[in-house]
Amino acid sequence: MSNTQKQPADVPPEEIFRIENLTMAYGDYVVMRDLNFTVGRGEIFFIMGGSGCGKSTLLRHMIGLIKPAKGTIFFRGKNFSDAPEKEKIEMLRQFGVLYQGGALWSSMTLAENVSLPLREFSNVSEREAADIVDLKLSLVGLNGFGSFYPSEISGGMCKRAGLARAIALDPLVLFFDEPSAGLDPVSSHRLDELIVQMRDSLGATIVVVSHELASIFDIADRAIFLDTATKTQAAIGSPKDLLNSGNKDVRVFLNRGVDPRAEKESVL
Repeated sequence: MSNTQKQPADVPPEEIFRIENLTMAYGDYVVMRDLNFTVGRGEIFFIMGGSGCGKSTLLRHMIGLIKPAKGTIFFRGKNFSDAPEKEKIEMLRQFGVLYQGGALWSSMTLAENVSLPLREFSNVSEREAADIVDLKLSLVGLNGFGSFYPSEISGGMCKRAGLARAIALDPLVLFFDEPSAGLDPVSSHRLDELIVQMRDSLGATIVVVSHELASIFDIADRAIFLDTATKTQAAIGSPKDLLNSGNKDVRVFLNRGVDPRAEKESVL
């Protein structure tokens, strides 16, 4: 669990996302149905579940790449799903996204990649943009690497460069899609620490798609479990609480294929 200061128990965090009765589908094929949850400001919120359950699909719905088949996604109390285009663009400017591979343009240097959101969505000067790029690269431990191309650095460094680009506009919400994919355990742990740092330094809300248990237990405040069998959410809560969930599939997932409740009963 991360070490951020918590609000008093009787003061709920500001609601950043509220998902109501969400059904996700591709044509007639339903991926998940009846999803209902909230994400509070400053939370590190994980979307977890087995392979193919719809974790990344849910993230794409939350960032507006896919329209809900049914239900509504609210962002800061406003209907994000059906917002007029101009209003939706203003909401999207408050999002930063790190995709699995970093999604860097191979023909551009790291500095050029990081500067893209600034050139597209801000009116800063060339000098100001260069200063911001240097700052963002420094924040992710890539000071001095601005002139490098993605092919000249490691996979872990590409992820960090992608994160620098994601935070270029100081977003309110940061989304991570399988951030540890392809990384060794040490690099994965460093990325987890960086995610917490981004939350603490930027005051950002973090939404992470992952099935990496080490990350879930180390940094998640809360998590939602998507169940492929029932095609809906099976549980939501802190990782510690979900270890003893009333849902067997959740317990087995978080205990690496073992149901501690069943083992206890067999001993008795």
